[in-house]
Amino acid sequence: MTSRSVFNIGIMRLTDAAPLIVARELGYFAAENIEVSLSVEASWANIADKLSYGLLDGAMLLPPLALALHLGLSGGGGPEPIVVPAALSLNGNTVTLAERWAGAILGGETAMPAIETARRFRSLIRERGEKPVLAVVHTFSTHNFLLRYWLAAGGIDPEREVSFTVVPPAKTAEALIDGKIDGFCAGAPWGEVAARGGYGRAVATSSGIWSHGTEKIFAVRQRVAEQDPERLFAVLRTLLHAAAYCDEPANAASIAGILADDRYLGLPHETIMSSLPGARSRSGSDVPVFFANAATFPWRSHAAWFLGQMRRWGYLDASVGTDAATVIFRPDLYARAAGAIGMPVPAASIKSEGWHGSDWQLPAKPGPIAMGPDAFMDGAVFDPAS
Repeated sequence: MTSRSVFNIGIMRLTDAAPLIVARELGYFAAENIEVSLSVEASWANIADKLSYGLLDGAMLLPPLALALHLGLSGGGGPEPIVVPAALSLNGNTVTLAERWAGAILGGETAMPAIETARRFRSLIRERGEKPVLAVVHTFSTHNFLLRYWLAAGGIDPEREVSFTVVPPAKTAEALIDGKIDGFCAGAPWGEVAARGGYGRAVATSSGIWSHGTEKIFAVRQRVAEQDPERLFAVLRTLLHAAAYCDEPANAASIAGILADDRYLGLPHETIMSSLPGARSRSGSDVPVFFANAATFPWRSHAAWFLGQMRRWGYLDASVGTDAATVIFRPDLYARAAGAIGMPVPAASIKSEGWHGSDWQLPAKPGPIAMGPDAFMDGAVFDPAS
């Protein structure tokens, strides 16, 4: 590699930005002769706009937001199409409710199945005659659709019995403290921040709603992929190495030290540690998966599931076929980068979800990948081929 032009990447103040931050701070990008600038953005809307207008070359992004940008559903509307050559994490979100709700739901227990907490929340809403205000981090976010799934599975009508508002991840705990919202669904470590402050508790996690669903992806401008593919492959190789590093519990302390810096999360080391692989949070918050379970693979079937949820809740016209959007997920680009460094590549770009309640083996080259459960909280099965 001879190019030294700066590769600008947008990130948010979230634990699952770790692979990108670690890759820069530990010299992984430099080893590939890539100069990277990380731009910490205040909101997902900022990232979407900057990516759409070419102010960023790549970014951590939400799968539904990437799909919305491609379909012209989000406010960005810029001239720059994007592609998704890799994912950054699985799991990691927490449904956190204010103590007056969470305490009544959980009682003396620290955790219970997501379907049970949703049903108890339904009973409370109807007993109290209230309409709780729940925050998500963007309309086209995993958080919005996982939260709606949790509510609906518990018998709550998301359109009538609760109100939604959008709050950037780093502001969710503050909004809960101020009483502006009754709960939120956000990524780590913000559920833990609320719990440690004593003003909220986790009543469900993304892994409890849909185990091992894609949480964050890595998106780049299509022009970057087309005009300088070798640089993109170098970035992807770097991210895969960094993801493997971030997934090792033995590295959690050093990673937390890096993320705690004011340039990034700006939170106490102990709080960040609780949201990294191998750690146990005091609040029952979810922990991201960075590499295991094919976490870095851009599953077109996961994109199809989110499109189905977008259609279910009226954000997407029924006439729009899933193939029209899942095409931006590019397992072919991933395969070239991963194959070059001997990392396994899934044999197919789609898989059924909800079939596996326990560990299983995913067909891949050069050898199978050990996978964990992919169950939904209500026992549903999603077959993208049907």
